[in-house]
Amino acid sequence: MSFETWVDRQIAQAQERGDFTGLPGAGRPLQNLDREETAYDWALAKARREGVDTGAMLPAGLRLRRERDDLPARVAGLATEAEVRAVAEDYNARVEAFWRLPAESRWAAVPGLADVEALVAGWHRDRPPPPPPVAAPPPPPARRRWWRR
Repeated sequence: MSFETWVDRQIAQAQERGDFTGLPGAGRPLQNLDREETAYDWALAKARREGVDTGAMLPAGLRLRRERDDLPARVAGLATEAEVRAVAEDYNARVEAFWRLPAESRWAAVPGLADVEALVAGWHRDRPPPPPPVAAPPPPPARRRWWRR
């Protein structure tokens, strides 16, 4: 028995059993038949459906560039300037390590370093102003002791 005949037989048996009745979308045309979908489009749509970060699909150079663009939002929630500097210096260390690797191709993206001082200045600028200091209540008047009168 040829493969086509076997497949046709399996389909006919499933139709007789009623496996194809009541399926969602029955009687409606298939979606996106007129659209050319590349393998990249399919992988991107699948990753989004699965909840996977699409940035993880990028080559290393582009991933680092994207991370550099996201640094201001990432450091906005940090509490101290030292933490902001540590994040920026960690990023710069990973970029320098990437530079030491052989290039994947002539057209591979080459990420740049993050400007630590500009990042810290932006962090300071975007922070809410500190609350005004609460004035301490004046001390009660000193009582004069009877022996100092």
